[in-house]
Amino acid sequence: MFFNTTKSTYLFLFLTTIFFLSSCKQTSQIPVQEKKEKEIVIEKKDTIILTAADQTGIYIPKILNKNIGIVANQTSIINKISKFNPDITQIHLVDYLHNSTKINVKKVFAPEHGFRGKADAGEKIKDGIDTKTGLPIISLYGKNKKPSKKQLEDIDLMIFDIQDVGARFYTYISTLHYVMEACAENNIPLLVLDRPNPNAHYVDGPMLETEHKSFIGMHKVPVVYGMTIGEYGKMINGEKWLKNEIQCDLTVIPNKNYTHNSSYSLPVKPSPNLPNDTSINLYPSLCFFEGTNVSVGRGTSKQFQVVGSPFHHLENHKYSFTPKPNEGAKYPKHENKECFGYDLSSEKKLDQLSLKWLIEFYNAHKEHSKEKVFFTSFFTKLAGTKLLQEQIENGLSEEEIRTTWQKDLEEFKKVRAKYLLYE
Repeated sequence: MFFNTTKSTYLFLFLTTIFFLSSCKQTSQIPVQEKKEKEIVIEKKDTIILTAADQTGIYIPKILNKNIGIVANQTSIINKISKFNPDITQIHLVDYLHNSTKINVKKVFAPEHGFRGKADAGEKIKDGIDTKTGLPIISLYGKNKKPSKKQLEDIDLMIFDIQDVGARFYTYISTLHYVMEACAENNIPLLVLDRPNPNAHYVDGPMLETEHKSFIGMHKVPVVYGMTIGEYGKMINGEKWLKNEIQCDLTVIPNKNYTHNSSYSLPVKPSPNLPNDTSINLYPSLCFFEGTNVSVGRGTSKQFQVVGSPFHHLENHKYSFTPKPNEGAKYPKHENKECFGYDLSSEKKLDQLSLKWLIEFYNAHKEHSKEKVFFTSFFTKLAGTKLLQEQIENGLSEEEIRTTWQKDLEEFKKVRAKYLLYE
């Protein structure tokens, strides 16, 4: 009896031990598997492109206990990334710094389209107060493109953080020029938080001629210059393009895990009429139409993805759209008129500036339109030269026109190379 009881006890203990060891083995595997999964997440995050603004640990120590001015708009965001949380949350740079007890943000300087990025292209932007933070907003678009001495008198350091798209006629680089000049004149250091340029993968287009300098083209660079805004700022400084060849006390915080060939989708549209990656890629090629009687889709949901005109209803212009007032286009070109042309929203990504649509519409105008004017005076400002219009009017092909750019482009690339931060 004792033997049977003992035997049963041993059998029970043996089976319990096997079950316990099996359970422990299974339990021990759970954290190992979780750890492995987390390591994969971390590895992926180590390859994510980080803007300068995302890297708070690098620039926050440089601005503690200082009175700060910030040049910013809706693109000035910080992507907060946790190693143990796959979700990415966004916070505006101004909000983040304003909430810090050791950083005194004094005022915000806003470029074209305003601090929240809602205004039309060319619309006058007024000074005001940011309703969220209570900070004063000073417009740098309109008559006051450059911060004045009075506007900077209580500033120890300026921060510039605005998303560029890499086209000469996009005015944020002109705003950068004037901010650098004002900082240099008033002995104020400037910290540029760099951001990727979605059109940095190529350099192309006609070079600006000095006599056609304007706010949509201030420097002797091609239409597409293939540099981030931080690299561009270094070039402005290094080439002494500021007034009287003065130089700014400039620091650029670079992006991380980024090259000029990196694929980068902007998390926030940089202006009201560049709503997505396709519009941004087409922008350098289609913006020339702003100096013609052809619409680029302002007043539609496909801005800079469609082109058309009421005057060019040709057999191959089967697509049509009708511009109507909307955000960023209160008075669109050809408002409430049906425009015939192309939908380019599925166009393959461009790696060079394209003139084919511009030349086609000009030829259609010349042969079929009763309208006298195709090119307006604004076209020369956009092109930065009178030559491009003359070449198109004289019937040169796209390849023939492109050939005339090459010498200038090669010379520019030599200048550009001195200031690159990325491959």
